[in-house]
Amino acid sequence: MPYRVDVTVEEDVLDLIAPFPDAETLDAHASEMVSFALAQEQADAATAVSVAFVSIEEIADLNGRYRGKEGPTDVLSFPLDDPTDAPDDEGDITIGDIIISPAVAVKQNAEYGTTFPEEIDLLLTHGTLHLLGYDHIEDDEAEQMEAREKAILSAWEQAHRS
Repeated sequence: MPYRVDVTVEEDVLDLIAPFPDAETLDAHASEMVSFALAQEQADAATAVSVAFVSIEEIADLNGRYRGKEGPTDVLSFPLDDPTDAPDDEGDITIGDIIISPAVAVKQNAEYGTTFPEEIDLLLTHGTLHLLGYDHIEDDEAEQMEAREKAILSAWEQAHRS
């Protein structure tokens, strides 16, 4: 896919990323999932996103500093360029950063009855949609965003059935 997705997996979350056998496998999966979501939303081919899998302490700190909310959350999105901007000098439209806490994702597996990969796919899709301008503050916006999440995840599942 034409999109650039840079993934970082912090060392202190490696014991939480099972069933991904290592950081490289999670990196490849996250890149593919974000690229798939961008393609489903017909994002410009020059779109670039960064993804970081961080400790629960790191996401709690970011949540407090940037959202004024105490404690950890599952995913944060930090938009940068507008998705409709022209590419920069490197040829990218860097729409932002997605920060995910594997520790919170693991807790949500039991709560929602999902697998770790399913939860990660949802968080990656959710974060990507935020970077593309979707939000869920108002009920109608939340319904639209949830519908897009479901459609993208359903298409992903269909594409990866063997």
